[in-house]
Amino acid sequence: MTIKKNLIAAFLLFSSLTIKAQNRHPNVIFFLVDDLGWNDIQLNGSELYETPNINALAKESVYFNNAYSSYPRCVPSRFSMITGQHPARNGKKDGVPKLFKTKTIAETMKANGYGTFFAGKWHLGHEESSWPHHKGFDINKGGCDAGAPASYFFPYHDSSKSKNNQPYYGLEKGEEGEYITDRLTSETIKYIEENAPSETGKPFFIYLAHYAVHTPLQAKAERISYYQEKIKKLSFDGAPYIFGPDGRAKMWQDNAIYAAMVESVDQSLGRLINTLKERDLYDNTIIIFTSDHGGLSNSGLKNKRELATTNKPLRAGKGHNYEGGIKVPVLVRWPGVTNGKTTESIITGMDYYPSILEMCGLPLCPNAHLDGVSFAPALKGNPINTQRAFYWHQIASRPKSTGDHNSSVIRIANYKLHHFLDDNKIELYNLKHDPFEKNNIAPLFPQVVKQMKQQLEDWKIAIDAAAPKSPKRGNSRK
Repeated sequence: MTIKKNLIAAFLLFSSLTIKAQNRHPNVIFFLVDDLGWNDIQLNGSELYETPNINALAKESVYFNNAYSSYPRCVPSRFSMITGQHPARNGKKDGVPKLFKTKTIAETMKANGYGTFFAGKWHLGHEESSWPHHKGFDINKGGCDAGAPASYFFPYHDSSKSKNNQPYYGLEKGEEGEYITDRLTSETIKYIEENAPSETGKPFFIYLAHYAVHTPLQAKAERISYYQEKIKKLSFDGAPYIFGPDGRAKMWQDNAIYAAMVESVDQSLGRLINTLKERDLYDNTIIIFTSDHGGLSNSGLKNKRELATTNKPLRAGKGHNYEGGIKVPVLVRWPGVTNGKTTESIITGMDYYPSILEMCGLPLCPNAHLDGVSFAPALKGNPINTQRAFYWHQIASRPKSTGDHNSSVIRIANYKLHHFLDDNKIELYNLKHDPFEKNNIAPLFPQVVKQMKQQLEDWKIAIDAAAPKSPKRGNSRK
């Protein structure tokens, strides 16, 4: 009788553990790179940058060939990813969103039993009350108001200057000369090892937002030397820069320091994946890899700043609502679902919030992620709304810095319309036939222009989008 009872107890325990394992929520790692352009990975054709770990991840992911940031600069783009809302919806007159009253994805994940961890660049508010550890993250390593480190080598701040002069939150101590990309990766690995579900009973939600590859351009000396030698063996077509009425655009990928920085984030991804495999967590961890917007490829007139990369063949880069400024690489690995395919489904930064919830089997929060739409069906090979309208609204342009100007943009299917707000100029492109936005077809399709412009204006009214303070354009666009 005792043996029979023991067998029954063992069977019930095994069944309970099996059901628990089957029903457990997956872990999530959101891996965000700063200023990484669409063409800054080998998957999209770069001959200079080496990204073997991204390549390997792609074989187990779905690659989104039409993925966009919601804004071509850091703060508004990051706001939309963490909130699922369009930055114009919560924008002030200077175009910078307000985070304080908005429920973040971290708060939602935490409320659903997840352990939450943030490392890296936050850049969503000057007051500490708006930093990650007050916005749903249990642990914060490096997230503060800084948009870029004063130095990529410890100490990362510069106490001799008024800007970037405070130690980064959670990174106050460190080893002299430690590279911040490596440090953030190590902090994340430490969290995984100490907070694995087997140890805590909780799945984890990790938001690793690297400061790389944002300026200042700084990397390890030995890797710079490697890429300097590699560049000598490459050949480049055309001129290294093209010049126009709004400034210059870099046309070559020939910056050895930037190449070494790209390699550093690829190595970071590889280290994380190895840790997941060693801890037997890889098969239950969703990984999302992306960038906040296009690469730094443009500068305004008379601006001699060092440019990092080119987004060629896409037009323009960071700061611009052309494809080079808003199109980003996106890989989503969902264990048991994704298997190395590419989708043409269009998505944007606001969509991560509801997509993560759906992939994790959690209820959606439509009152929070107001503008986001889950792309989980696309990961399963199912179509998503092909007539959905996508919007961009920029009222804090920086013509002297990156040569961009205030504009509102709408994309529906293959058509993309730009409305430049300071001179009322309209441009229309068919991205299927002209993905590089070379041929303005607005004069040929007045009815399409009329309909799309009206829909764009209706959307701005509906979300109470702010208008530019005053025209900033100093050069006509002909």
